[in-house]
Parts: sequence; structure tokens; C-alpha cells
Amino acid sequence: MINVNKIREDFPILNREVNGKPLIYFDNAATSQTPKQVIDVIVDYYSNYNANIHRGVHTLSQEATDLYEAARLKIQEHFNAKHSYEIILTSGTTHGINLIANGFSSLLQRGDEVLVSALEHHSNIVPWQMLCERTGASLKVIPMNENGELIMSAYDSLLSEKTKLVFVNHISNALGTINPIEEMIKKAHQVGAAVLIDGAQSCPHIKPDVQELDVDFYVTSAHKMCGPTGVGMLFGKEEWLNKLPPYQGGGEMIDQVTFEKTTYAGLPHKFEAGTPNICGGIAFGAAIDYMNTIGFDNIASYEHELLSYATMQLLNIDGLKIYGTAKDKTSVISFNIEGIHPYDIGTILDKMGIAVRTGHHCAQPIMDFFKIPGTVRASFAFYNTKEEIDALVKGVETAKMMLS
Repeated sequence: MINVNKIREDFPILNREVNGKPLIYFDNAATSQTPKQVIDVIVDYYSNYNANIHRGVHTLSQEATDLYEAARLKIQEHFNAKHSYEIILTSGTTHGINLIANGFSSLLQRGDEVLVSALEHHSNIVPWQMLCERTGASLKVIPMNENGELIMSAYDSLLSEKTKLVFVNHISNALGTINPIEEMIKKAHQVGAAVLIDGAQSCPHIKPDVQELDVDFYVTSAHKMCGPTGVGMLFGKEEWLNKLPPYQGGGEMIDQVTFEKTTYAGLPHKFEAGTPNICGGIAFGAAIDYMNTIGFDNIASYEHELLSYATMQLLNIDGLKIYGTAKDKTSVISFNIEGIHPYDIGTILDKMGIAVRTGHHCAQPIMDFFKIPGTVRASFAFYNTKEEIDALVKGVETAKMMLS
């Protein structure tokens, strides 16, 4: 069980006011808040260890290197990767996706097909469009239904021997839909296709096991799971990472450099050119420790309780429609009120100290499917409360009264 009042003491920002009101933070799908346990690690690094890693013989460099590589091991253990060198530390989910898209430029050719789902964030659409433009491969879209679920029969029809890559998010950032990735990975592998899963929205709520999933690539960002911005993780199976060329050239990713020829370092350094976000990587490990202390089963159970409560309370408001009613979904509610622009609702809620996200949530094709300009999105984390949801409902009712 979660003791939410005790947990909230770990998050200093939850004590502040916005526009004279206590902050109610419901924009967790965009970025989560950071507990003092992680903040303390960031301060400690810059106070006691700040040095470049992997290259120095002096004590600070060696200590910083040890901390950074210890974080990689924590990430490996958390996601159950077979080898630590299958964990590439990136600047975030988008970096990881682009790294793979760039690598496949040398593996695809005209006539090949790439599948993406209709539920994707722009960061899991645009890189593949760019890849197809470079290679002549075709981009195919797995359609969705009115509930915000992928149409699996259409997925089956799209798969063929031409399919080389399948990309799908584990959980939709805009709707909260949990996609059946286990089934999708298995079917893609039956036609010889590789699979990349965007785990940015799943990792704050569940604990993916990349070996059990048998996924080829899995990406996520630390700032979605109580860590800092500017750091993330790409898991790739060893055999795939060895096939792909480096994404960037520079220091650290080399073995030998001459003006005639350069040879590249082994994994993971082959994909980690330049000075990394050292503190961010260390803090990412601390964030994983923090969330595991709470327990992902506890997090999932409590957040489902919040989702059910908020859904029930919001649907009591006349004219309110929820978009994304999948059977399996996480603690995200996207909604509109008939005749009112979502931006206007979000602006009024902000005056009450309630932080929600409005717009298309970098998922414009989803909004086009529903023929709407965007939604109000309230996304809940394990440090939110039912009392905060009550304040949200009251705020939405007030906004409706003011704007109708």
C-alpha cells in the first residue's frame, strides 16, 4: 500500500503555490516531479565528483566513472537487459528513436515497409518519415478505433515479408491506451521484422522486462520517472546494435583514429559520442532506486484507483467527453467540454493552481481522427490524491460556467 501523504513529503515542489493556490500537478505525462532523494544526488555529484568520465586517471574522474557505470547497471537490472552494454544512455526517448532510425538508413531499401501505429507521439512518426524519404521504403499506419485502441486485425493484414520495422508506443501519451505489445512483437518477429517500443509513457507506471518481451529496441526518458530532464535510455539487443553504424562521431565512440581511417569502440560506447550528461545518468539510477522502493505494483494499483475515481467524477459533468476509453489504459484522462476550447479550460484551471496539459500533445493524427483541435489532459502520478481530483472537478465545473 502507498502512504501518499508520506510520499508527498519527498517532493519539495508540491509545497509551493501557483497563482496564490496550492499547486495541483496533473501534467505527469509530460514530465514527473523530482523527489529530494534524486535532487540530493544531483547536488552531491556537483559538490563532490564533478569530472569527465572514462578518460581521466585522476581520482575525481575515476569516481565519477564508477558512479555513472553503476547507474547503467541499475538500469540494466531494472529493465532486465541481458548485458549492461545493451543499455545506451541517451538524451531521452527522442534521441534513442532517432539513433535507431539513422542506423536503419543503411539497412532499408526501396520496397521495404515500416509500420507505425496511429497512436504515436510525433517523435515516433517524424523520424520514420525521414527514414522512408532517405531509403525509398514505405510507411504504413496501423489504424485505431473510436475507443483509442489499435485495430489488431488491420495490423495482421499489414504485416508481410516486406515489413522490416514495427514501431509502437507501449502506452499512448494522449489517451493512456496500453497497447498489446507482447502480441505485436511476436507477430512482427514471425515475418522477420524488428520492433522498437516507445516506453516513455509506460515506464512511470510499470516495469518492462525486455527479455520477457523479446523486444529488439526499447526507449524511455528519465524525466518521466522522477529523474532529471536531458537523459534517457535505449535498450537494443546486442546483435542489432552491432549491425547498426554509429549515430554520431566524436570522442569516446572511437577505437583508433587516423586521417586515413577510424575504427569504432565496442558497445555501449559506439553510440555514446562526446561528454554525456554524467550527472543526469547518475540521477537516473537514483530515480529508479526511488521508484523501486515504492514498488511498481503499488504504483500501478494506486494510480488505477485514481484513474477510476477521476473518470467517474468527471463524467458527472454535463457535456464532458473523455477521449480514449480503451479497456486497458493507464492514469491519463483526455477530455473536452462541448463548445469550449481546451486551451481556455486549461488557462482557467491554471489560475486555480491546477496544472494540466492542453493541445494535441504531440499526437496530432489522434486529434485529427477525432476531428478535434486538442484535449485537456489530466495525468496522474502516485503522489496525487483524490482530494486533488475533487479540486480538478470543481475547477472544470467553474471553467464550464465561466465559458459557456
